[in-house]
Amino acid sequence: MIAITERAKKEVLRIIKEQNLPSQTALRVGVKGGGCSGFSYTLGFDDQVSDTDQVEETDGVRIVCDPKSFLYLSGTEVDFEDNLMGRGFKFGNPNASKTCGCGESFSV
Repeated sequence: MIAITERAKKEVLRIIKEQNLPSQTALRVGVKGGGCSGFSYTLGFDDQVSDTDQVEETDGVRIVCDPKSFLYLSGTEVDFEDNLMGRGFKFGNPNASKTCGCGESFSV
């Protein structure tokens, strides 16, 4: 399971509405090789869902993840922060054994 906080849900819904995206638009999370710790998080919007995607839905927000990325992201919580240190989505990944200082990459 990939969870999403209330703050992140509100931000996702705000972006979907502001950008006039289709109602079936989902938040796609994933990982790719790279970054200073080995893997980088990916985040975007997608209105296409594959039969093999892991799909979670919470209060009108769909989160989709490809099976390979889900191996690394199972149990992760997506949050949104807006403070003096920056504005953006953050990942709380219990599978990460090490993260970089910016929080955008990790290793297992």
